Amino acid sequence: MKDQFFIVNGNVLPDIFGKIIEVKTLLATKKVKDITEGVRKVGISRSVFYKYKDNVFLLSEMSQGRKASISILMDHKPGVLSGVLDLMALNQANILTINQGVPINDAAMVTLIVDISEMQQNIKELIQKLLKEENVIKAEIIAME
Repeated sequence: MKDQFFIVNGNVLPDIFGKIIEVKTLLATKKVKDITEGVRKVGISRSVFYKYKDNVFLLSEMSQGRKASISILMDHKPGVLSGVLDLMALNQANILTINQGVPINDAAMVTLIVDISEMQQNIKELIQKLLKEENVIKAEIIAME
């Protein structure tokens, strides 16, 4: 089934969705050290958080276009980042920022902020393509607006 997106006033949604956003905000602002601490603080289970975390996002009122923050863990080998960037370009995802951490245990963490407004597919399909890349270990959406 193809993903459908709705803009819905949070007041009509079950409280759990607001709590998912709250945990994600606590993590992003480093007010908690990890997911376990975040879910304890807001009063939800880890399993509920993991069930919904990739499907609940806060709509930014200042948003001019659609942007996604994507975290990618990849093997630290020549050409891997280049291949990921090529895949982004082939899928009309415009790179806005790239942040690469120092490789640890031959794996590098890269965070990309991408403009996804021109993409012909949804972001989950792009993540699935990233995961099929030979040297990509993990890829996930951190946030969207």
